[in-house]
Amino acid sequence: MDTKFLNKLMVLLVFGVLIFFSSCKKFLDQQPITDVGPNVVFSDISHAQQALLGVYSRLVGDQGYGIRLSLYYPLDNDAMQGPTGSADNDRRDIARYSATSGNAQLLKPFNQLFQGIEYANICIENIPKMDLYSKGSDNEKKQLKRMYGEALTLRAQFYFEAIRNWGDLPAHFQPASVLAVNNPFPVRTSTDSLYDHLLADLKAAEDLVPWRNEISGIGDPNDQRITKGTVKGLRARIALFRGGYSLHQDGTMKRNTDYKTYYQIARDECNDIIASGQHALNPSYKSLWKDQVCGHAVNDPDGELMFQACGIGKSGAEDTKLGYYNGPRVNNKGNNSVNPLATYFYLFDSTDQRRDVTVCHYFTNSNGTRAAQVITGITDGKYRRDWISNPAISPSDAIQYFSLSWQILRYSDVLLMFAEAENEINNGPTAAAYNAINMVRRRGYGIPINTAAPNIDIPSGLSQADFFKYIVRERALEFGGEGIRKYDLIRWNLLSAAITETRANLINMSTNAALADPSYMAGYPVYCKVTSLPTSMYMINGTTSDDNNIGGLWSNSLYTTAPASTPSGTTKVTWVGTAINTISAARFATGFTTGKSELLPIPQGARDANYNLSQNFGY
Repeated sequence: MDTKFLNKLMVLLVFGVLIFFSSCKKFLDQQPITDVGPNVVFSDISHAQQALLGVYSRLVGDQGYGIRLSLYYPLDNDAMQGPTGSADNDRRDIARYSATSGNAQLLKPFNQLFQGIEYANICIENIPKMDLYSKGSDNEKKQLKRMYGEALTLRAQFYFEAIRNWGDLPAHFQPASVLAVNNPFPVRTSTDSLYDHLLADLKAAEDLVPWRNEISGIGDPNDQRITKGTVKGLRARIALFRGGYSLHQDGTMKRNTDYKTYYQIARDECNDIIASGQHALNPSYKSLWKDQVCGHAVNDPDGELMFQACGIGKSGAEDTKLGYYNGPRVNNKGNNSVNPLATYFYLFDSTDQRRDVTVCHYFTNSNGTRAAQVITGITDGKYRRDWISNPAISPSDAIQYFSLSWQILRYSDVLLMFAEAENEINNGPTAAAYNAINMVRRRGYGIPINTAAPNIDIPSGLSQADFFKYIVRERALEFGGEGIRKYDLIRWNLLSAAITETRANLINMSTNAALADPSYMAGYPVYCKVTSLPTSMYMINGTTSDDNNIGGLWSNSLYTTAPASTPSGTTKVTWVGTAINTISAARFATGFTTGKSELLPIPQGARDANYNLSQNFGY
């Protein structure tokens, strides 16, 4: 940890100055508190709430989920890869697992995560000391207890993000004013110990934070703030990581023998959320992303969007570049720097509606018509500039910040975590585990989620190992481009296998050889494992459809041999062929080293400030 930062905060506290920032549409669109001390900040409900906004604000901005934590760090994986271009000591090196401790994109996100931890610590320290916490009206006490629980939950999220990227870290569970005096150069604490602390914090927060339907009863508005379902969902996620594999400082991937204890925690927390009836799946996967996320919807009637990092302000301090750095270009504006792999595209069933949301084949011209992209140039599609509304963005506008929210936790993740934990605890899938995964699948295909669908549901009678392979695949299909996949593969100790086998299949596709089913997850649709995939695709000229093949983007099939000549009224683009090797495989995770690359290097600037902060193995 950068102790210069700690000391700076201590000085601010000594002079009675706390600086907090506002963030996150509606609820977080308030004025910040400046030039006041803790006795003022934590004197009443409104001021304490603004202090809490400062904690929320550290989720976003360029150094948070606005771009780096969301779109740089989770790449490359077996679904998505980072941008083209040469080594840069920057974002490209991170995606290719070639980052060094001096990489330009490491220190500021590292510091912002600990800044979020510090802001949370200040709230955790001071909110329970407020007179209103114990002596206020019933609603005042409930509101302050909620804020206390939110601060505990936010601290857990910041720490969780830091741990999954850097592993063992110093323990900072007190304000900087205390730590900088008593222990200015802390050593690293084990991942397991940190996770145990966070799990205990979240258990406490569960009793402080209300369910969604209890919010109005305590006098709070319905907004994007954390509720009990969020707390439980995050606790389940951290429990799975605590029970999963992690890279230890001797360069080995290990998990503890008591791992099922943590799977049980995850199972129970997810079951509580499911049984509560407070959260559900949006019936339409496309509407979830187009109308809710890209539509800047404040109200989420289904409660699927359980934890969001919300941007505001149209600047790098507290907004997001979602839809600009990633996603399809509009009028040639944007970076299109997150690219789905051809192998990932063909992992989807042809009728799985998630494919045409997660993967986008087109850019948009200034007049709204589509320009087809080659298979090595397709982009992730959940954050699309051409889908943004309330307000819409003009094609001529050069703005880069769209105030889109990064999705940290969705209800579909709760269902899939439940299915995974049930399978692990019971040494095989239960009826409840099947139901949970099949609900997610059915929604993906646009059919009723509570009705059995033999052609969609995963096969019955699977072994524990085979059911797990379906979990691995379903999580890939459901969460593509959401910053989850790499970390899932790490906690399963499958990242190395996924990278090796994905690269081999990319090379297979480049020579039009048949795809080989991966060893670590359920395989491809049978009609994708052929040597007759099209070498060319033909886009219908003038189309404005955003539904790809379903809406008539292409004149030919994505699964059979292409026509010998260009059909009238279409534009030809290269599809399956050598470019998959020379463009995609050639840059895919090229620096990955097992037993090293599962973690990022500790930023050198942080180590310069703290001589007790050791480096990760292999760097």
